[in-house]
Amino acid sequence: MPQHPEVLWAQRSSSTTPEKNVIYLTVNLPDIKESSLKFGLSETSLQFSATAGDSSKGIDEKEYGFELEFFKEINATESTKRLNSRSLYLILRKKDMEEEYWPRLTKEKVKNSHIKTDFGKWVDEDEQDGEPAPNDDDMSGMGMPGMGGMGMPGMGGMGGMGMPGMGGMGGMGMPGMGGMGDMDFEKMMAQMGSASGEGAGPADDDSDDDNDGPPPLEDAEPAK
Repeated sequence: MPQHPEVLWAQRSSSTTPEKNVIYLTVNLPDIKESSLKFGLSETSLQFSATAGDSSKGIDEKEYGFELEFFKEINATESTKRLNSRSLYLILRKKDMEEEYWPRLTKEKVKNSHIKTDFGKWVDEDEQDGEPAPNDDDMSGMGMPGMGGMGMPGMGGMGGMGMPGMGGMGGMGMPGMGGMGDMDFEKMMAQMGSASGEGAGPADDDSDDDNDGPPPLEDAEPAK
């Protein structure tokens, strides 16, 4: 029996512009054998079957297939598809020009674990104006500039490596940082005169003598 591939979907809606009144649907299945692809699209349904896999990569070839009935009709002749090495990507034109989103992809309200929201392409209904049309080459969530991604310089993302002047998580106790591992300043003040400063961490950058201990409080705070 053919396996059901993962199907991802997102949508846009418009009562005036057909190009913005669409369903974005991706059959997320790498290495589809184009010669085996059987694809049927009507105003009410979609049928898909294909063999996928690559024995040269150690990926067994398997049979995949599914059929679904849409929540509402589409304009099949105005819809498009594109096959690449990762997936089959479809842009389906909704037949009814409406501002409201479809509440689901399928006509029947039945849970299908293989059909999932494509969060990389999805936007909320009240935020869709001005959004560029997505495509199957989008690289979503890869830590692009301005995003709280993977600890790039100047970013305060999780996993920051404690660069000087940053108070990021996991600070390594480097000079000038307020991260974990620094000795409490008030305790250091309370211990003045009772120790030579050994074991209190690196001396302040402005100190000429490593044995002078921490600077007096009035030097550490801005003058009032």
